[in-house]
Amino acid sequence: MIQVLALPFLLCVALLAIFSYVGIHVLKREVIFIDIALAQFAAVGAIIAHMAFHAHVGSVMSFVASYALVLAVGGLYALARRWIDQLPVEAVIGVSYAVAAAGALFLVGVAPGGHIHVQQMLAGSILWVTWNDVLVCVGAFSLAGLLFWLFREPLGAVSEDYEGAVRSGVRVVFWDFIFYALCGLVITLAVRVAGVVLVFSFLIIPATISAVFSSGWGARLLIAWGAGAVASLLGLLFAYKFDFSVGSSVAALCGLELLLAGVYSVQRPRGIAVADTGD
Repeated sequence: MIQVLALPFLLCVALLAIFSYVGIHVLKREVIFIDIALAQFAAVGAIIAHMAFHAHVGSVMSFVASYALVLAVGGLYALARRWIDQLPVEAVIGVSYAVAAAGALFLVGVAPGGHIHVQQMLAGSILWVTWNDVLVCVGAFSLAGLLFWLFREPLGAVSEDYEGAVRSGVRVVFWDFIFYALCGLVITLAVRVAGVVLVFSFLIIPATISAVFSSGWGARLLIAWGAGAVASLLGLLFAYKFDFSVGSSVAALCGLELLLAGVYSVQRPRGIAVADTGD
């Protein structure tokens, strides 16, 4: 059992390390479906690379094509939030996702083996990850985490109060693009091995659970990491015991934890405030 589950658990820990932090930003920015949209565009890029260059899933060419499209879409989101007042950015993300999904369905119909990309995107292959997959993800996530830390002040200002950042002279379009570029990097890599379902769960659910118990960034990170690690371990054990899909099992355990956190939030005495530990 350890031989089978050790690498998937290590990959889950690596995913949680970066996605818990990104998820807090995503919730504050109210762009909940950003990962599904970017993952969909990454899938379109991979299918295009397959059609144009016969690139296989997981190849360098496939990643370059996927990430290039993700960067272009990230630039669109950054510009839309600043200059399109009639629509919230979440609506722009939803529309772009619908367009990308339609494009993916069309490409799947004309590309030989296109269905493989769709299956890979949804389910991933976390049970079959190798040391090379884990090391590549850890390296890329570490780089993204370092950049998030170096740029934490402008990124945090935009996430906490977008209009206030505009009034303060922060280059919101530039820093929004940097945020989407870093998100796109980790999402493009993660979806290839973990699938959209698990990536979306790790991005949103641990961060949401942490919001029930704290409003400070430091405490929320610790809570999100802990909740995600427990769900990963229990989900992997459940999948191993009952021969279930790994990604779906871990996602389901994350959902169960969120349900329990919600019940606790409802039952908690109203006089007890949510702790604010600051940064």
